Amino acid sequence: MRRDYFELTVEGVGDDAGEPTTPLVRIDFHGPEGLLRDRLSDADGDLLSAGEVDVAFRLREPLESGTAEGVVGVTNRITGDFVLELNETADDVLPFIRAARESVDAADGDDARYRVEIDLDGERLVSYDKETFLVYDHEGNLLRSESLIPSGVEL
Repeated sequence: MRRDYFELTVEGVGDDAGEPTTPLVRIDFHGPEGLLRDRLSDADGDLLSAGEVDVAFRLREPLESGTAEGVVGVTNRITGDFVLELNETADDVLPFIRAARESVDAADGDDARYRVEIDLDGERLVSYDKETFLVYDHEGNLLRSESLIPSGVEL
């Protein structure tokens, strides 16, 4: 699936944050409908639940390089297959993760949360409330300090 089929927007980050709110990432797909629906479905044809998908950001160059480029990936937790990938910069992704941490601090909650909405040409296909967002460096090592990992989770 081509990365240019996707458009990513965020809400609840930076100047947009305002009152403590759950940060939102919206991914809009502009490609063949069956392709995305198939990847977001299990073997029975049912859409995957939030617990069956993982979200991660993989850097393609060192974070210290300035405007580090990377890939946001959503994967099927059961099969390990990529559902979708899209290009983003660390300058876009890392503030989103910080906003998720700050929203839980302001609300005196237990674990940071964010929402992922995946749309198909503007129509909502799935919405997931998530607590984990892993960040990997350009060599594939987990960057714990940049990742969003719920308390009590061992990796």
